[in-house]
Amino acid sequence: MSKPVVILGIFNADTSYRAERLPKIGETILGQHFALGPGGKGSNQAVAAARAGGRTHFITRLGADDFAKVARQVWAEAGVIPEVTVDSDSHTGAAFIFLEAATGNNAIIVASGAGGRIEPEDLDARADLIRSAAVFVTQLEQPIPAARRGLEIARAAGVTTILNPAPAAALDDAMLALCDYITPNETEAETLTGMAVATLPEAERAADALMARGVGAVIITLGARGALYRDRTRSVHVPAISAGPVVETTGAGDAFNGGFAVALSEGRDVVQAVRFGSATAGISVTRPGAAAAMPTRAEIDALLAKD
Repeated sequence: MSKPVVILGIFNADTSYRAERLPKIGETILGQHFALGPGGKGSNQAVAAARAGGRTHFITRLGADDFAKVARQVWAEAGVIPEVTVDSDSHTGAAFIFLEAATGNNAIIVASGAGGRIEPEDLDARADLIRSAAVFVTQLEQPIPAARRGLEIARAAGVTTILNPAPAAALDDAMLALCDYITPNETEAETLTGMAVATLPEAERAADALMARGVGAVIITLGARGALYRDRTRSVHVPAISAGPVVETTGAGDAFNGGFAVALSEGRDVVQAVRFGSATAGISVTRPGAAAAMPTRAEIDALLAKD
């Protein structure tokens, strides 16, 4: 059996509003649709990884409230193994998601609640689990010191480390040096490097800048244009893998990271792992929602067999 994938992150209850446009300050507009569902980048990635066939543990904090019950139900259905600290002094995270009706593009506000109170000590308490993993994944929705501590424990044990630097934030070189792989989108890559990332050559230059700061290898996700994988010996553009018309892009990056982590945990070549992540994302965008859109392993394998 493959070693597990261990993911640090937060769960949010996503409140999604579909409308023609965002309202201006002081303005009220009528929306077309509302939905309440599970979200949070880390939780989405854990659901994606579990549904993609990985034995997946998720480290987080929840409040003692009804949204926490939603989280546990979602994880149980997906097969995620929860590693939860209950923080009764706070609330389970929540997010506002605006969906542009014509395109499916999104804008998001996150109130992390208990997830925003995750501390390095939460990672120390689960150090043995992290050391047992094939891959450790984190993002930046929980406090950066917690993410750093998780990366430190994993790196010291020889566990493959993935940082999905979302939401975008300034990071020091010492933290970047803990990352075997970093997986920004174009906007996040620009925030980290100060370089525009609108073309493939620009993405390559941004990747080089990140490696110069200590990152092992870089995968810049490029939306409909696929992904760029670049390390110190090779650079590969992996085209997007389409599974049908795009309905919603909310969970695409999380689908990619979850699928990518699972493929690495199974010992696949990194470029093949990027293709696996791309197929996972390619299916997810054909469905509404984030966690609800994550495909099964059978669906991913079937799409890759056709591509």
